Amino acid sequence: KVVTIAKSKKFRDNHGKILLEGHRLIKDALDAGAVPQMLFFSTVGHLKLLPEADIKRASLVKVKFEDIKTWSDLITPQGLLGIFSKPDPAKISYPAAQLTNSLPLLLICDNIRDPGNLGTILRSAAGAGCEKVLLTKGCVDPWEPKVLRAGMGAHFRVPIIANLDWQSVPTNLPDGIQVCVADNNDPGAPAGTTSEPSGPGRAGSAPDSPKAPVKSSPKAAPEHEDEEGAAGIPELAAQYYYEDWAQTPVAVVIGGETHGLSSAALQLAASTGGKRLVIPVVPGVDSLNSAIAAGIVLFEGKRQLLWRHKQEDGRHKLPVPG
Repeated sequence: KVVTIAKSKKFRDNHGKILLEGHRLIKDALDAGAVPQMLFFSTVGHLKLLPEADIKRASLVKVKFEDIKTWSDLITPQGLLGIFSKPDPAKISYPAAQLTNSLPLLLICDNIRDPGNLGTILRSAAGAGCEKVLLTKGCVDPWEPKVLRAGMGAHFRVPIIANLDWQSVPTNLPDGIQVCVADNNDPGAPAGTTSEPSGPGRAGSAPDSPKAPVKSSPKAAPEHEDEEGAAGIPELAAQYYYEDWAQTPVAVVIGGETHGLSSAALQLAASTGGKRLVIPVVPGVDSLNSAIAAGIVLFEGKRQLLWRHKQEDGRHKLPVPG
């Protein structure tokens, strides 16, 4: 009953507990300092793969493998489930390699509602070396089992601040940051060749004159959007994602497949002098999946930041004349 209930967001929020499944995810959680409360295992061999000192703090419950198969979301369960205290991002011990390779690159998720997409996006954010990930209200719960499974341990490699309203997003960003949005609104494309404007995750065809200021518009107005509607949406300069945009520090907004880019995201980008980043695709091809777009833009941002750092580092090493 505990395992079944732990799959619900209501349980996670009310009791501050999460459900983790499989050796790798549980070991990542233990290495990060997450607190185990109960571990369900089908054979003692499963426990031998985990740090002994850590699992001694939990209640260990041996159950039939058939029970774990019933509780599990996996097609081929490993025979190991754990209930943990919900981790606090400020108290997680992130891997040394992750901290060493962290960049002044942040990700803001806006209306990402598909669990598989969010998990994949978090995995890309960890792989790119993002400093932090912010999830606004309207995103799926990052501790949902399908998100955890798709994240492949990213939850314990990069800080994730969830359930933020747009008013509190700036307080979680570094001073002087520029916020850019990935968007597929294509004002320069011939009629009938571009998909409907949607969220920042669904980057589509590039405009003929990408640097021209254009009025971005969300595909659908989410309930939390301000009442100004399209009239209150600011104009943002558009450019190709591979052109120079990654100043230090920088944040990228990725939006969901259905509700897409909220006007609040555009307002934030405009207030920081941000850009609208367009990923060109062949005319007639539907816009990109949000997780794919996130990977493309984040790793391009990483490339630009590392190149800029290398250039600055090179200048510092130049001999001083005279």
